[in-house]
Amino acid sequence: MKAVSARELATWLADDMREKPLLLDVREPWETQICRIGGSELVPMQALAARLPDLERERERPIVCICHHGGRSAHVAMFLARHGYASVYNLTGGVDAWARQVDTTMPTY
Repeated sequence: MKAVSARELATWLADDMREKPLLLDVREPWETQICRIGGSELVPMQALAARLPDLERERERPIVCICHHGGRSAHVAMFLARHGYASVYNLTGGVDAWARQVDTTMPTY
């Protein structure tokens, strides 16, 4: 598992020459109703094991795990790495860092 900052992720997403990562939001649905990074896919942390077969198609694609502050997503990133996912990142500081450093119009909670 690697770490990626909010600013690094924004640069990555804007780079048309680089493969776009799967943005895996592991928060709860109520949290994503407040704010979310566009294009992210919601798979709540507690549903991850059951949804692992759905993610099989993404095994070789870079995956950035996202939560509120980076704690839950770090656990998910480690879980995916242990299950053989090749390129897994944790968004350091989570959506809170994204809202403060990249998209200052995004609501925080």
